[in-house]
Amino acid sequence: MTIRARHCAAAAVAGILATAAAVSQTPPELTLTRLDCAGGQAPADIARFSDTNAYEGKKQQLTASCYLVRHGDEYLMWDTGYPAAATAGAAPSGPTVKVSLVDQLAQLKLKPEQIKFVGISHYHGDHIGQAASFPQATLLIGKGDWDALTATPPQFNANPAPVAHWVSGGGKVEPVPRDKDVFGDGSVMMLDTPGHTPGHHSLLVRLKEKGNVLLTGDLAHFRENYDGNGVPTFNTNRADTLASLDRFRKIATNLQATVVIQHDPRDVEKLPAFPAAAK
Repeated sequence: MTIRARHCAAAAVAGILATAAAVSQTPPELTLTRLDCAGGQAPADIARFSDTNAYEGKKQQLTASCYLVRHGDEYLMWDTGYPAAATAGAAPSGPTVKVSLVDQLAQLKLKPEQIKFVGISHYHGDHIGQAASFPQATLLIGKGDWDALTATPPQFNANPAPVAHWVSGGGKVEPVPRDKDVFGDGSVMMLDTPGHTPGHHSLLVRLKEKGNVLLTGDLAHFRENYDGNGVPTFNTNRADTLASLDRFRKIATNLQATVVIQHDPRDVEKLPAFPAAAK
């Protein structure tokens, strides 16, 4: 082989390796699908969503929403809504959903065991109601909330029944003390936003086409509440709530993010209707 031929062969090999490296570094496809887990609620009295009497005598249509994040061939379920009537371990005594998350996933040709993570914004029953449907998933939950659920007795308004599988040691759980990079590449971040509950978290999803999306959890319950620094009477810490709202808004501004307030139907509709996904 001539020197020229050797150089050409070396260049070809280098090109192949460079192409392979580029392919290996291609980020996984990221999508965000909104799911219905509301339980069919009528307009609600919202007086309790302000500790400064801002909503006396007012009603607001609220919903409950859950979200499926696809990261390549890995999946995160963000919040699990009200329980389904037949959800094992949930012991529903209040609202229940008509179409379970498992049934909605089936429409997407997914099985519960394909869910790698169940991320919980906080421990209230309308956010953890169907968690037991995903026993093989790793539970991601704020450390403050996990401590409240596993205390003896559990903290007031913290019902551990829907997550009994993990409390008993039957499943893998990761109590999250601060922010959490879910997939390790910065594309999906649990954000530490305490105040509504001790370990409350919100979620940042950095989509390629739609851009950055911020899911509130229950940092705020509707737009007026978000814009007006409304602090519900049942939040665990007022100062933490206001600090978390301030942080969240600054992140939203700096990242030019779409804010989705999970209980506000007007905000949920910023994302495509099921079964379509934001990309």
